[in-house]
Amino acid sequence: MSKTLLKITVAITLSLISIILTAQTTERKGTALKTNPQAVNFIVMGDWGRNGEDHQKQVAAQMGKTASEASVDFIIATGDNFYPLGVASEYDPLWKYSFEDIYTAFSLQWDWYPVLGNHDYGANPEAQVNYSKISRRWRMPSRYYSKQISINGDTTQQILFAFIDTVPLIKGYYNGNGHHVHDQDSTAQKLWLEKVLSTTSPNIKWKIVVGHHPMFTGGGRTESHDTRSIRSVLQPLLEKYNVDAYVAGHEHSLQHMIAENKVHHFISGAASERTPVKMLPISKFALSDYGFMLFSVTPQKLLVQVVDHKGNIRYVTELPTNK
Repeated sequence: MSKTLLKITVAITLSLISIILTAQTTERKGTALKTNPQAVNFIVMGDWGRNGEDHQKQVAAQMGKTASEASVDFIIATGDNFYPLGVASEYDPLWKYSFEDIYTAFSLQWDWYPVLGNHDYGANPEAQVNYSKISRRWRMPSRYYSKQISINGDTTQQILFAFIDTVPLIKGYYNGNGHHVHDQDSTAQKLWLEKVLSTTSPNIKWKIVVGHHPMFTGGGRTESHDTRSIRSVLQPLLEKYNVDAYVAGHEHSLQHMIAENKVHHFISGAASERTPVKMLPISKFALSDYGFMLFSVTPQKLLVQVVDHKGNIRYVTELPTNK
């Protein structure tokens, strides 16, 4: 082999190694979980209710371990809580088979704040609101609602959560395909959301909106009707009212993206199924694997860790407050 050819071969090899290493810089396998008991700690998981099948039990078991280690305060569920068609009533057996018998760890017995997904609209979505009257931990007072949570008990340092119902915000679900959305007033919800987000209280250090459908995704719905529809409705409000993060499910993957408006978009929809995903120009992380996210919030920063079903930390990112 000539010296020139050898140099070219070495250069190509080094370039390939560099590309591989660069692609792996977001992976954090072997990294220990970062914990902070002074923060507000919560798990975000989604697309989960499959009677324990397709790794739901494995993800639930790891959620319990992570919740215990991190002193989790509550759990957020990003929708599609019961497959294939939601629940028929607050007494449906699926509450036992897909929820109560799966998430049994003591560390998961705190409050759960869910939103509805499109599969939850297949039967009786109002039953999930009604279950709040039966369950101590299922906290869903209505199909969309807000909550302010103090950081480390300090009422002058709070997180504002807006939990929204994205299904009625998408016109495609009104075409008679089995989704029971026709009795919902989407205009009323949008007016409510604007009122919630418009708060100017100096006590609000973070604004987080939780819905089922993502605004951006590297999954199979990159530019679907659903994605475009929800973006047209929500993006102006998130920009106008300086929302820090939009958290969603629907895609069965784990993703982090930063839009041009600097809003952070997190997708956590891999609690019992995984589907292919790719990186977009705005993507910081995209993973097709079973798992969930751990959020830890202080007045100064918001830490997000992606945990897979085996307990590996797959990605870590920090958001500094801009308030």
